[in-house]
Amino acid sequence: MIVRRASVADVEALAELRGIEQGKRAAFAAWVAAHAETHLPFVAEVDGSVVGSAWLHIAERVPGNESLDRRYGDVQSVMVREEHRNQGIGAALMTAILAEARAQGLLHVTVHSGRRAVDFYLRNGFSHHRQILLWEPAST
Repeated sequence: MIVRRASVADVEALAELRGIEQGKRAAFAAWVAAHAETHLPFVAEVDGSVVGSAWLHIAERVPGNESLDRRYGDVQSVMVREEHRNQGIGAALMTAILAEARAQGLLHVTVHSGRRAVDFYLRNGFSHHRQILLWEPAST
């Protein structure tokens, strides 16, 4: 298995993993290109085929006296093809993402997880945090 930053050549595989319909893939490719500085995709390959992906979104908080650079990360869209799950691929993707976060000097990394994946993120160094609050608009 190889885990690496995705390139332009991987956009089709990234779209397919996300379930992007064929007719929307050009728009997806344009979005990936437009967000290349803030949304860093990583892929996992087995035998030359992309079998998983994960994205690191890099954002900035308002500067403060202590630091003008207050960038943080958010893990998004972690996907591993079903036939390749439970083989360490997701953990390898997280290792790559967190190494990139360290290299970039990010303050912290968050993840918004579904219930089924919480244990996965806890095993990979994330913890519950009491200061994260969430607002959602009311249903209309």
